Amino acid sequence: MLNEAEIRTFLDSVVHYFEVSARQPVAVGVPYLVTTGVPPVHDYTGVIAISGKRHGTVCFTAPRSMLMVLLMRMNESDTSEENMRDLVGEVANTISGNARRDFGKDFSISVPSIVEASAGPLAMSDEARPVVIPLNWRSHSARLIVCLS
Repeated sequence: MLNEAEIRTFLDSVVHYFEVSARQPVAVGVPYLVTTGVPPVHDYTGVIAISGKRHGTVCFTAPRSMLMVLLMRMNESDTSEENMRDLVGEVANTISGNARRDFGKDFSISVPSIVEASAGPLAMSDEARPVVIPLNWRSHSARLIVCLS
């Protein structure tokens, strides 16, 4: 299970991503542990598999409307499904990559895979419980889900 310092690493990474890429702060809610079932997801979820000393996943999940506004905020006029899928993967990858600096070289990250909400619930590790970090940006809600053993 993640300790407070490890959760802080992911909080700092997501705050940094929005400050740099969106040029606007993101409000971070109180992280919580999912004790039963799997965390709910939005329209698109970028999933990064973690291996090395830690195993599991880091996921960024966001609604279509948030991704569209984020693309426009980044001066991208192409708000196609493909670009929204790319963006959600990029966010998950960047946050995981930033966290890797604190976790060290034995924290290996995969290329992002993209899951749409219509595919059903996310597959999570049976060895760890997911920690959900609620995010609010402008009028949109998203989640960072970290499930590491």
